Order: sequence, then C-alpha cells, then structure tokens
Amino acid sequence: MPHGPAEVGVGPWPGEWPEGEHWDPELLREGDRRNVVDRYRYWSLEAIRADLDTRRHGFHVAIENWQHDFNIGTIVRTANAFLAAEVHIVGHRRWNRRGAMVTDRYQHVRHHPSVEDLAAYLQQEGLPLHGVDNLPGSQHLESMRIPERVCFLFGQEGPGLSEAAREACDATFSIAQFGSTRSINASAAAAIAMHTWVVQHADLDDGGTWRG
Repeated sequence: MPHGPAEVGVGPWPGEWPEGEHWDPELLREGDRRNVVDRYRYWSLEAIRADLDTRRHGFHVAIENWQHDFNIGTIVRTANAFLAAEVHIVGHRRWNRRGAMVTDRYQHVRHHPSVEDLAAYLQQEGLPLHGVDNLPGSQHLESMRIPERVCFLFGQEGPGLSEAAREACDATFSIAQFGSTRSINASAAAAIAMHTWVVQHADLDDGGTWRG
C-alpha cells in the first residue's frame, strides 16, 4: 500500500451551490482543505466564528508571555477545541503562533500588558482567576469543584506562574503526579485543566460535541 499524508478536507462543491450567507464562494469553488469539523465545511471564517460564539463555554484561559513560550500556540489550539470563551495573552503582545495551527482565527484573543491589567478586566467581568501551579497550599484539581465561570492562568514553561500572577490569583490548584519529575508540560497542564472543566460543566448530550 502506498504511504503518505491523507488528503485533508474536501474538493470543490459538486453540483449547484447552496444558498446562504455563511457559505464561502471561494471555498465552494476551490475546495475546503482546512482542519475544521464537517459541520463547518465551506463556511466562511466569519460565519464559523459567529456560530461558535453562540455556544462558547464559561471558562477563559490566560497565559503569561514573558519569554515567547512555544507552548502558547498549543494552549490556544486546545482552548479552541474545548470552546473557551476567550484567550488572554499576558505580557508581550507577540506570541509564537506555530502551535495554534491557525485556530486563533476562530478564537477571541485578548492582550493584557500585565497581570494587574488582566485581573482588573476579570474583576469587571465577575470572573475569578485560578492559577495552575504546584504551589504549597494549592487545591487539588481532582477533588475540587471548578466554578462554571472562571479564568485559568498558566505560567511560562519552567518558572511557572510569576510572583505577580500568584498574588493576583483568587486560588491556585495543582495536578496530581506520580512519577519522578516535579512538573508536567505547561500545554499538557492546560489541556487537563480545560478537560476537567468540560467533565464538570459541559453538556455532552446536546449534539455539539465532536469526537474526531
């Protein structure tokens, strides 16, 4: 059998084009090779984002960006997969988008120059800030009840949450580990935290889930 990458997406729309403002004429004509679920084949970017906005979940994700951490893009991609309300980049405005795989186009990404600015914005929105780090006194993710409306804050790979971030958090929680290493990858921790929110709060029976 020949080996090679499987063809992604679909070719040009066969037959008469469908009617509706959400369809993208260029995609209908040329084909849709994007990494999107079947529901959104041939939809315009704006239409997809608008539809996602009707179903977004109650959690936000914030990432400190002081060292241009390569994990940020991966966290953004995971936030898109779990349908976060917003993603907040704290620190440098520019961030490494490679790991996002263009999913940031479908996500609301907001920049904050400092943790204090993030905290002020969240206070206005009535959102508690929960840091994710294995700090003394942190709650255990496996046994805590996560608020339905919350913002998860993740630090840089290596140093973890900055001192300013720790002071701004309303609470922190840690993820149980059993091996020899002291910590796990930041993007892996983010995925675990977001999935825990999904397990506790998401409606898994409404037909809006995608299991690819």
